[in-house]
Amino acid sequence: MDFDSKNATVRSLDRINLRLAAETFAEIDAACAARPGNVSRNTWIAEAVQEKLARGPQAAVQSPERRAHG
Repeated sequence: MDFDSKNATVRSLDRINLRLAAETFAEIDAACAARPGNVSRNTWIAEAVQEKLARGPQAAVQSPERRAHG
């Protein structure tokens, strides 16, 4: 991989800080451990976001989290 294509890949990703309850992290870790292979928290969370987005805009709008936060 040349330098320019590597930088283009890095620029296409973005970072966030995500605050979740310790219990939620424990549930994520259990879900990761239950899958074959080595699945990181980051991979699991990214897959969960993609699954939610794949359901379409109505699924996102109707979620209980969205209603609770107004």
